[in-house]
Amino acid sequence: MEIKELQERVDAWIRNYGVRYFSELTNMAVLTEEVGELARVMARRYGDQSFKAGERDNLSEELADVLWVLVCLANQTGVDLTQAIEANFAKKTARDKERHRNNPKL
Repeated sequence: MEIKELQERVDAWIRNYGVRYFSELTNMAVLTEEVGELARVMARRYGDQSFKAGERDNLSEELADVLWVLVCLANQTGVDLTQAIEANFAKKTARDKERHRNNPKL
């Protein structure tokens, strides 16, 4: 699926099933919540914590939740994520094309 199609499908789902987008501020709070849920799974799967009774190792679900809300924010603020990520690649390439290769820590 292309990013544009993802944005269109999320928008269609919101209009057909979600009634309307939550406000931008609410969605920012929801994104923060979803990132926290992702962090919990990461800490338990890859970090020093263990899963509590009843918790699920649902990494893919949490990543998808983060992506969903991020796409909602992009849609409701008029951001074309394809254009935004292309610009981001250009920025990172110009800025970092040698930086990481010259990093002795890597």
